[in-house]
Amino acid sequence: MPQVTFKGQPVILKGNEVKVGDQAPSFTVVANDLSEVTLDQLDGKIKIINAVPSIDTPVCEQQTRRFNEEASQLDDVTVVAISVDLPFAQKRWCAAEGIDRVVLLSDHRELSFGKAYGVLIPHLRLLARAVFVIDTTNTVIHAQYVPEVTEQPDYDAVLQAVRQALSSQS
Repeated sequence: MPQVTFKGQPVILKGNEVKVGDQAPSFTVVANDLSEVTLDQLDGKIKIINAVPSIDTPVCEQQTRRFNEEASQLDDVTVVAISVDLPFAQKRWCAAEGIDRVVLLSDHRELSFGKAYGVLIPHLRLLARAVFVIDTTNTVIHAQYVPEVTEQPDYDAVLQAVRQALSSQS
């Protein structure tokens, strides 16, 4: 598993590490209307999947806003953010912040995503910060476990992986 810290303190991640070249693991999360969403329902497009600890923190807010801005320039790309926040809180936050291109999904019920992608911090019941890019065949083409949970991901690397996947489709 990757080495991850939270405010400088090492944390143990539960689940399976996902690596480039892996088939993206299946998961079940909850949308803001309380319906279940699975990886299969996101098929057909390139996917940017952001794991964030809580949408109510400054770094998570910045990350989600940045990907919301980037999504406006990415055709045929689905951008999701997954946290353990309740769906109601996610919906309220998106409405208040004008987030309309990133789909927020909740892993609060079963921690299915956190375990499948190795981002669950069990003693905090939070997800570590990570970004995965998954192509149209559900192959992982980029995986970044951010070493310090309170820091931003490498946006340039994520966007480069997306652009490469988009250009290989043409």
